[in-house]
Amino acid sequence: MQRLDPAEVKAAADRTAGHIRPVSVVPVEPGGVLTARGGRGPGREDPEPYRLWLALEQMQHTGSYKARGAWNFVAAHRDAGTLPAAGVTIASGGNAGLACAWAARRCGARATVFLPATAPEIKVERLRGYGAEVRLTGSTYAEALAACEEFAASTGALRSHAYDHPLIAAGAGTLAEEIRQRVPEADTLVVAVGGGGLFAGVATAAGRHGLRTVAVEPEHCRALNAAVEAGRIVDVTVDSVAADSLGAPRTSEMALSAALGGDARSVLVPDAEIVRARRALWDDRRLVVETGAASALAALTAGEPYGYRPSPGENVVVVLCGANTDPGDLVERD
Repeated sequence: MQRLDPAEVKAAADRTAGHIRPVSVVPVEPGGVLTARGGRGPGREDPEPYRLWLALEQMQHTGSYKARGAWNFVAAHRDAGTLPAAGVTIASGGNAGLACAWAARRCGARATVFLPATAPEIKVERLRGYGAEVRLTGSTYAEALAACEEFAASTGALRSHAYDHPLIAAGAGTLAEEIRQRVPEADTLVVAVGGGGLFAGVATAAGRHGLRTVAVEPEHCRALNAAVEAGRIVDVTVDSVAADSLGAPRTSEMALSAALGGDARSVLVPDAEIVRARRALWDDRRLVVETGAASALAALTAGEPYGYRPSPGENVVVVLCGANTDPGDLVERD
């Protein structure tokens, strides 16, 4: 089973330094809406007996942590002289596609992004804004992916992946190194999981320093959780409000290896708690995040039997990993 090496994360940290935005980490006061379980509000008499910080990675280039892995991937190939004249290609209209286009432009390379013809125009325009050539193919992402693979084979373009590549995961792992520098007393890092690139990278880096990593997934979008339960990678059905960013039907070998081989926990949260956590971040901090990012906080606020329960005195950092979302449903209208 493929396992990420901590040395790969260290190399990624050196490679990304000065090119990505260092993460900001802010403390959260106890007893507020961001630590209230099961819908209870502030002012109650039993504040959570742990300390909480928020890692504001939604402020990263392109609006998500994906910029870390994308830069590490493209820059590593550039530095090694293996970045072809045809550039890089990916099938993704989401955070991975945006990050790939951004990194390619910054490295002076071409980016060709494949999307189904049904993709929203706003996604197409954002990708073009980062300098990508957008090719609309077929009516599904499966057809766009097939076209991307054919393009890579015929042109020699370097095919990137949203999460299942050591350079992508190692780039994501640089986030854990930065968090540890800012909160040296941290015991636990809480991250949302889709395909597992962020988790694999963060868990690998965190484990080197004796930190626990909590992997959070929606209860009906549980590729990693199901794999841990089965002891092998399995396909799962995807049905969640956070499926647009966490909707991978299967996890990566690196993620499963990290989940089984270190101090890691896999937990689930219901959609209703994800929505509530996202709303709480807006109401309390005026932070706009994706439902996928809010899933990480929901692990601390969801009632039994969901989520993660920190021990008394535990120092917990929740990663808010992305903000590419429509904030319209957060703003109250008269």
